[in-house]
Amino acid sequence: MIQEMIKAFFLIFIAEMGDKTQILAMAFATRFPVRKVLLGIGLGALLNHGLAVALGSSLSRVVPLSTIQIIAGAAFIGFALWTLKPENGEEEKEPRMQFGPTATVALAFFIGELGDKTQLTAITLAADARYPLLILGGTVSGMIATGALGIFIGKKLGEKIPELGIKILAASVFILFGLQKLFQTIPAQFLRAYTVLPFICLLTLTVLWMVHLLIRRRRAGIQSAFVTKAKLLHDYYQHIKEDLNDICLGLTYCCACQENQCAVGQSKEIVQSALANQEWQEPAEETGTNHWDKPFVKERVLDCLVDTLWLLSRIQDEKSLTNVHFIRGQMETILLGQPIKGFGNIESYLAKVREIDAEIAGKIDGMFRIQAANELRQPSKPAIEGRKSRA
Repeated sequence: MIQEMIKAFFLIFIAEMGDKTQILAMAFATRFPVRKVLLGIGLGALLNHGLAVALGSSLSRVVPLSTIQIIAGAAFIGFALWTLKPENGEEEKEPRMQFGPTATVALAFFIGELGDKTQLTAITLAADARYPLLILGGTVSGMIATGALGIFIGKKLGEKIPELGIKILAASVFILFGLQKLFQTIPAQFLRAYTVLPFICLLTLTVLWMVHLLIRRRRAGIQSAFVTKAKLLHDYYQHIKEDLNDICLGLTYCCACQENQCAVGQSKEIVQSALANQEWQEPAEETGTNHWDKPFVKERVLDCLVDTLWLLSRIQDEKSLTNVHFIRGQMETILLGQPIKGFGNIESYLAKVREIDAEIAGKIDGMFRIQAANELRQPSKPAIEGRKSRA
């Protein structure tokens, strides 16, 4: 009985290692308390996997158990190949909600896991389970544990655990369970050398080829678009959050925080919304923000602007850069008195800045070149973090 729960926990835990679930959990944990994030993950997984377990349990009443187990074994092998499949470069859209922390996380995980391999795994496990509720408990606890580990990895370990190693481990576990189910349920007369050996050889060659493709992509420095962009944006917002705190003059100057009436305060709201995976609502145009009569430290503002320009030069997806462009405009208005319209590339941008203030354009150019050089010397370490560590 308890073995079913442990098996479900282990499979879900392995399946979600290195998946978008961990990145999403890490992003939520930068804004919400970890306890509320984990509670939200649990609720979202409970709803998602509850549907899966109910479907799998109902299926076992109309289809013979032996047939279900053969299908389950084949499905596990399919999940292994799915895990090793290189990303196609298209980002999966993550839901952005406007609720409380727990509800936001729960809905994000419920929608994000619909049709995912973990939900299909829950259906497969429940189809031949004697205790479906224990399967549900195992899958939900596996999701929570994976999210917790993702938060820990994000905060403590960074990139020390390679994505490739996690993928290979997860695929190996799925293949092990899949082969076990197949050999236990397929009739003995079909388990002959002339049927088993070709199957094992074909599976081995397929896995080796897919691992070879992953290794080639890794050596070429290719990551999935989702992982690359998510990490760049996350590192950027975390660094800008600290920059804005340094730029802020505090209550000793302003007496009372003006929040979104202040350029820095409005930028802080944008960063908080982005780290919480929420949509930021731009205030009405007539509200306006104050950039003048405040002795902001221009060097800090310039540093924030250069970090923003560096990110814009790295990501070519305007949909995910709306907030970044708004922050750019706020910093430009503080430095130049007006925002620069559009950002095609750094050369054309500097030409526009030079028309307004040649001195600031020169400083931006110099700082940007240093940042780019640091990135070339340390390609595995984001330039923003590299500068931060030397500050």
